[in-house]
Amino acid sequence: MKPKGLLIAVIALAVLAGVVFWSNKTQAAKEKAPPGTDTTTKLLTIPDDQFQEIKIKKLTGETIDLKKENGKWRMTEPKPLPADQDTVSSMTSSLGSLTADKVIEEKAADLKQFGLADPTLDVQIVRKDGKTDHILIGDDTLTGSGAYAMIPGSNKVVTISSFAKTSLDKRPDDIRDKRVLSFDQDKLTRVELAGKGSPVEFGKNAQNEWAILKPRPLRADGSAVDGLISKLKDAKMDMTETDAAKKFAAATKVATATVTDASGAQTIEVRRDKDKNVFAKSSSVEGVYKVNADLADAVDKGLDDFRNKKLFDFGFSDPGKVDLKGVSYNKEGDKWKSGGKTMDNTTVQTLIDKLRDLAAVRFAESGGGAPVFEATVTSNSGKRVEKVTINKQGDKYFAQREGEPSIYELDAKAVDDLIKAAADVKEASPEPPKKK
Repeated sequence: MKPKGLLIAVIALAVLAGVVFWSNKTQAAKEKAPPGTDTTTKLLTIPDDQFQEIKIKKLTGETIDLKKENGKWRMTEPKPLPADQDTVSSMTSSLGSLTADKVIEEKAADLKQFGLADPTLDVQIVRKDGKTDHILIGDDTLTGSGAYAMIPGSNKVVTISSFAKTSLDKRPDDIRDKRVLSFDQDKLTRVELAGKGSPVEFGKNAQNEWAILKPRPLRADGSAVDGLISKLKDAKMDMTETDAAKKFAAATKVATATVTDASGAQTIEVRRDKDKNVFAKSSSVEGVYKVNADLADAVDKGLDDFRNKKLFDFGFSDPGKVDLKGVSYNKEGDKWKSGGKTMDNTTVQTLIDKLRDLAAVRFAESGGGAPVFEATVTSNSGKRVEKVTINKQGDKYFAQREGEPSIYELDAKAVDDLIKAAADVKEASPEPPKKK
């Protein structure tokens, strides 16, 4: 080996030995620490339920003040507004157990070089018991992976994670609740929609299911109503649009929706312009805002979009009794029987599936013709009995539920499949003799 190469190898070996020595020394120090000793540098330790107020003063002079009222965070400065609970929760999570990644100087003489003489963020926390915590956050580190920080009065400069700084370095628009409506979905009692055609009103029935109350009492498609409610709840302000009020005034009205929960009624008017941009004005918040485009699609619907098109409500809870074309099928245990005979479970289940799948392709104003058959399904331990009559007029099938005025036009193939399934029901095959 050449002398130069040998020298390089010796130097490399020495560096490696030094790294191993330092690593072993650090590990040994940790192992000697008493059980339960935390070797990280804790800056703040605040239980989540102790946060009462967060005051953030920025280098720009802007001040943000957040206060907890009745379990909910509100912004009181720079102006009173509801706060986004998830955003504030991210703040309290960062502050509640804030630790230093690295100690830079135990007693820094010059705080200016770290951006701590005039900090980027001056954060104060007021606890429920009145005690206060204080942290200053300065410039980002050279690598950008963290930021310099210190507890006032200590002059001990440390670094914290960039995430901790980012979670606190927010504008008021980042922190405010951006929901256009702030209702409690679980406590809704009424939903009204004035869009296509006559206004529609929904309410809860005795089974706590959505029903159509106006323009006349009708069965509602619960999933369709829930979909409308979800879109209303998820409508968020687009804070990047600065000319929303002017564009709202020039846009075409799509619909008005009103939701009522335990706290009262809230109304929203939705408009859409020629470029498909959607704007909303709500009774819950001041101002007009651009919102997500799918809100207009959700409210741009009429009565038939929310009607229950299914003929039967028994869903996937298997019925206990089915009467079809003069034949009764009763479930006893896990077996279906008819006229004292045990029926083939598979063929009866196919019949039930065909009944469950019957749905309107459209609603008709009138419908008659010759009766094809009647079907009565008893489910929910005998508490629900549904009787349906199906007629045929020309090549069309129409159906009506007993006690309801609605006329359902059915898909001809679906009815033909049902008739075939009824004809295919058969007795169960005899059980093979037991081996002796």
